[in-house]
Amino acid sequence: MTDPDLLKQQLEHLRQEHRDLDDVIARLSERAPFDLIQLQRLKKRKLMLKDQMAKIESRLLPDIIA
Repeated sequence: MTDPDLLKQQLEHLRQEHRDLDDVIARLSERAPFDLIQLQRLKKRKLMLKDQMAKIESRLLPDIIA
């Protein structure tokens, strides 16, 4: 596999984990007595995933010299 292929595969994995965290956070928020600390940790993890996805996406875009 080439480097872009590996990056695309990693990006898809991160996107899937990000979607999974969305589901977990939504289900956790629906329950009346939910664990606020756990919810904050999940949201922080989701934000870290988003940052990682942005870095990979920027590496996949070709450099354009203006």
